Amino acid sequence: MKAVIIPVTAFQQNCSVLWCEETNKAAVVDPGGEIERIEAAIAEQDVEVEKIMLTHGHIDHAGGAADLAEKLGVPIEGPHLEDTFLIEKLHEQGAMFGVEGGKPFTPTRWLEKDDEVTVGNLPFEVRFCPGPTPGHTIFFEPVPRLSIFGDYSFRGSIVRPELSVRA
Repeated sequence: MKAVIIPVTAFQQNCSVLWCEETNKAAVVDPGGEIERIEAAIAEQDVEVEKIMLTHGHIDHAGGAADLAEKLGVPIEGPHLEDTFLIEKLHEQGAMFGVEGGKPFTPTRWLEKDDEVTVGNLPFEVRFCPGPTPGHTIFFEPVPRLSIFGDYSFRGSIVRPELSVRA
């Protein structure tokens, strides 16, 4: 597996493009905004995006999902159904925080505990981890033991231990 991180929006949230080296199939994880920057990263890596994966419904993680999915013609997988109210109010979240975009959408697939999401030949286990939002999910790839966990970790701060996820 390979990945690049693209900090997006004024929040500098980490959007990721990750891909399976065997198939060159990719996913964009948490495209909060700045779609042009994300598209440039995709083009630079010369990968084929097959889906968008969302950890949760905050504007800085999901704000660009609808527009990017429409542009690329790909499905959106995640987050958990409990984040419906956040996704329905993306535009209002954006207005509150000065983030452009935020078009509401319905994911192609809501995720549940113990679901699996694949990117090419890479399997990701879905962990349902309410906390930062009621529908927060984490993507865990057993080999090489990679976790993508949205708002559970912030650089320069401490994650509450009762919220941390262990494989």
